[in-house]
Amino acid sequence: MLWFAKWLRLTLAWLDLCVFTLLMLLLARLPMALLSAWYPSLFQAWCRCFVRALGVELRLHQHHKKPLPPQYILIANHPSALEDVGIPGFFPVRNLAKEEVRHWWFVGRIAEAAGTLFVKREEKDARQAALLNMIAAVRAGHSIALYPEGGCKGRRLWDKFLYGAFIVSIETKIPILPVFLYYEAQEAFEWGPNTTLIQKIWQIMRSPNHVAHYHVFDPLEASQFKDKDDYSSQTYALYSGWQKRFLE
Repeated sequence: MLWFAKWLRLTLAWLDLCVFTLLMLLLARLPMALLSAWYPSLFQAWCRCFVRALGVELRLHQHHKKPLPPQYILIANHPSALEDVGIPGFFPVRNLAKEEVRHWWFVGRIAEAAGTLFVKREEKDARQAALLNMIAAVRAGHSIALYPEGGCKGRRLWDKFLYGAFIVSIETKIPILPVFLYYEAQEAFEWGPNTTLIQKIWQIMRSPNHVAHYHVFDPLEASQFKDKDDYSSQTYALYSGWQKRFLE
């Protein structure tokens, strides 16, 4: 009976996601001026619905000593595609995503309507434009989320953090909120080369362990650091320590 209850729960979750997705796609056809006030909140609920359909159990660990500030620049390591719905499912943020996400089947149109910021990582001018767009979004009062490794680099940290998030924090005086995340079944969740979105969804659903951990730490203020290099390197050192603590 337990297997039947699990199967029924997942079936209902996928039906819920299908209906919700259809509604989101229909609403996404409205002018952006009409969507901006309320569509991002629906997007956050849709992300949580997506996570449930995958059978993933997200566990939030609040290590911060004080309540989170009303606005922040969220950064996280990026081992899996799941963060694209996991992070905005937990936090009211506008994601920075690679340009290819805009063209993903059904996901791209919804993400665009929710105010996702896109960047062509291979083009210097596009990266500069994305940086200016992030600064503008933060100055307009939005919290944003991005991955300072510059994309999915594997289940362990890449060898450095890029400067984007730290420049935005310095320019806007808005703190960085560091989130360290990991999946207990790392191999099943890891976004590997030549993996399509559909393949990754299937791998996550078939994972032997669906538990994910999102660890939230105290915000970092730009005034604590000398410059973007100091800001980036010291933050990377924090992540290296958390990686050793949680994964090694």
